Amino acid sequence: MLPRSGDPIIAIATASGRGAVGIVRVSGADLSGLIAALFGRRLEARVATYLSFADAASTAIDRGLAIHFPAPHSYTGEDVLELQAHGGPVVLQLLLARCLEANPALRLARPGEFTERAFLNDKLDLAQAEAVSDLIEASTEAAARSAGRSLSGAFSAEINVLRDHVIQLRMLVEATLDFPEEEIDFLEKANARGRLRDIAAQLDGVLDRARQGALLREGISVVLAGQPNVGKSSLLNALAGAELAIVTPTAGTTRDKVTGTIQIEGVPVHVIDTAGLRESADEVERIGVARSWGEIERADAVLFMHDLTRVGVPAYDAGETQIAARLPTALMQSTRLLHIFNKHDAAPAPPGTEGIVLSALSGKGISALRSKLLELAGWHAQPEGLFIARTRHVRALNATREHLSRAAEQAARADAALDLLAEELRLAHDALGEITGVFGADELLGEIFSRFCIGK
Repeated sequence: MLPRSGDPIIAIATASGRGAVGIVRVSGADLSGLIAALFGRRLEARVATYLSFADAASTAIDRGLAIHFPAPHSYTGEDVLELQAHGGPVVLQLLLARCLEANPALRLARPGEFTERAFLNDKLDLAQAEAVSDLIEASTEAAARSAGRSLSGAFSAEINVLRDHVIQLRMLVEATLDFPEEEIDFLEKANARGRLRDIAAQLDGVLDRARQGALLREGISVVLAGQPNVGKSSLLNALAGAELAIVTPTAGTTRDKVTGTIQIEGVPVHVIDTAGLRESADEVERIGVARSWGEIERADAVLFMHDLTRVGVPAYDAGETQIAARLPTALMQSTRLLHIFNKHDAAPAPPGTEGIVLSALSGKGISALRSKLLELAGWHAQPEGLFIARTRHVRALNATREHLSRAAEQAARADAALDLLAEELRLAHDALGEITGVFGADELLGEIFSRFCIGK
């Protein structure tokens, strides 16, 4: 459970290591005493003041900027003090120690506690607070722009509109339950069925964009699998546009997985090159092969690579059969498995070949593979106008959709039970509230903010 302590908190808010500028951030109910102890003067609100930072013995530590953001007009909603100094680790530690010495009530902030306080003080809702972390961690330009839109409240605004519509319908249903003597045909006069259809249609649009936003944030995991020397490492290098993996004619060169992240239309694609799948007497290679099978089971998509120059060779074909027999049945029957026929620059594809024919060496067919990977991921929207989303958001929207479907089924019945309809609407309302944090449990909040960096 999250503590609701009003203790003033402090942290270094910039990344570790050396830099041009480093920031020490403080937040608390009243920081006037700390400011007086540090500088012997008041600071003008929201004005950067250039002055000397000194220790308790008045020995200079550094010179820099101090900015005071009085409550409630600050990031956290409390008094906030930022000290901007030169970005040396020792300098920042000295400033941190000086502040702790000047105000014994200060304590080091937990990861994410500044943003947690912003949420608790109604400066941000939960979806916006998560977008802060997503913006910091964005691995593509599209993800960063989408996180910025979520931080500005675009995603929350759509959720709030849906919640308002559900609330209005709930009010009508529960008012009818409270006054049954009126004998009003609620479902007809309030157009409950039509309203439910409209809400569901609006929800479907938000859910679709949330799925796309989740892809921008999390990307997809793609495993390159196949026998040794089919060109897995060459394909990884071709997709990444860099020499991430060592390529040699020697079978078994790749002993462990090599991972590279590329972006296709802004979607992060985590490509994992694995050890060639074969029986081996080499202990290290056997461990690598075992890890390859583990990656195959966890992947969002598996590219089963085949060597066109060896198709028809008995020993090679036997190896293909052994791999296919060991692949999980669910994977074999799903769209997550894609057959890739490599080395088309050196050999033609047999008639009736189903899959993507390419040459990792020449680049032929790579564009088609990129498009197919997006198709497998379920990507179809352009990043403009999208908001970043998380898996938990998608789950909550799916739950909302399920409850609305049940509510519609109840409303369609000739003997509709309004109490059951009201309950499904309440559950839909609660599921939407989980996204922005209106009904979020303390355990959920603790899990979310603990993943933030310290100082944020």
